[in-house]
Amino acid sequence: MSARVPLALLLFFAGSSHAYVQTFSRCPKNTVDAEVMLGDLKKRGFDIVRRPRDADVVIVNTCAFIEEAKTESVQAVLEAVDLKKSSAKGVVITGCMAQRYAQELADELPEVDAVVGFEKYADIGNQIESIITKSGFAMPEVAVGSTDVPFRPEWERVRITQQHAAFLRVAEGCDHKCTFCAIPSWRGRFRSKSFDAIMEEARELVATGVTELNLIAEDTNQWGQDFGAADKRRLADLLHSLAGIEEVRRISLLYCYPSYFSDELIDAIASIDKVCKYIDMPLQHISDPVLKAMNRPPREHTVSLLKKLRERIPGLVLRTTFISGFPGETDKDHRELVDFVKAMKFERAGVFAYSEEEGTPAAKMLDQVPADVKERRRDELISIVQKCQRKFAESLVGKRVEVVIDKVGEGGFGSIGRTRADAPDIDCVVHLAQTLRPGTYVDAHIVDTFDFDLVADAGDVMVSPEEADDIVKAAMQ
Repeated sequence: MSARVPLALLLFFAGSSHAYVQTFSRCPKNTVDAEVMLGDLKKRGFDIVRRPRDADVVIVNTCAFIEEAKTESVQAVLEAVDLKKSSAKGVVITGCMAQRYAQELADELPEVDAVVGFEKYADIGNQIESIITKSGFAMPEVAVGSTDVPFRPEWERVRITQQHAAFLRVAEGCDHKCTFCAIPSWRGRFRSKSFDAIMEEARELVATGVTELNLIAEDTNQWGQDFGAADKRRLADLLHSLAGIEEVRRISLLYCYPSYFSDELIDAIASIDKVCKYIDMPLQHISDPVLKAMNRPPREHTVSLLKKLRERIPGLVLRTTFISGFPGETDKDHRELVDFVKAMKFERAGVFAYSEEEGTPAAKMLDQVPADVKERRRDELISIVQKCQRKFAESLVGKRVEVVIDKVGEGGFGSIGRTRADAPDIDCVVHLAQTLRPGTYVDAHIVDTFDFDLVADAGDVMVSPEEADDIVKAAMQ
């Protein structure tokens, strides 16, 4: 499917004091941050409630990935501030915008009570209690700290995704110098989480019912490269160890960089049954002049890598991302990218019109592409991507594939699930007539397509009418 705008996911917490948390569920890293933060709040005695008007404090966990996400985040903050007129006692801003624009947010939004960065998340319970007990107006408190935040246990979470599928952060930060990207300025340098910490977190998540682990980082396949000679384990070794956890059914790789694909890693992806033959690897472009301006690997490297991955991992599904209208991109560059996308037939892809990011080299480049040209080129690429995805969906009709049930279907009828070619809340879905409990794995027969999505029959996998009613009621709570 084409890129989706981050959607708001609302959670409400209550106890002796009440907090309302809004995060953006299209960013897995943001999701993990929110889940851990909410876990901290729960340990402080906060309980879940459903209505925002019951909140004493509103927490907006912002996203700063692209301009559209920033706009949505700011709108959420303004709506939260508006609640202070009727019910809320305070508003806290967290997330990437808080880390990147802390003082600017505090200056421009004096109605906000606190702006909290990554390093200070563990102290957010104290922030909330201080807000609730204060009297009178005060300027926002800014508590940000370092970008290179040390890892801490991330398994004591309040899960806001499907309970059977979890995002597992294996590293943080980025050392690459892509000219369009500002993420290293607020996420810090690349640093791998230790092998033991990851395995502990995976086991703890599995103990809560998780059967699917989606590995995330800024550059996931770089995991372990910074360990040096003292620890020679790399991502291939980690995959083998995670697959050794009996209850794990699926492992997938999100946010891989087009480097670090050693022969051992390729072999691990190909040979470990539990590892989905799905790789999410943003490529951004394919024309050498644009790639050079982006400070990205050249075309020859990318084409060679994709060919190797396709040849050595049977049935591989590739997800990627492209930027259209990068400064200096000519019509020739665009046509080269169009031809490349048509030839590669990516099963999953997103396309963004280039967005200027303050503080990046690309934002200062003189040959900026006009907005109407960027959008026209983006739309052409999206159309091609959609055709490829539709054909891929059609190629599955008549086949039997493993589907995990994620939720009850619209209106309480049927179920919605995913194949191994789809990451949760990011890619396509499978619609089934049967009402099945989330977390159930079924061998489904694909009978039709619904645009890019699939329609399937679970066959003899049925539940009683009474159990189906219980499933629907649980989904509505």
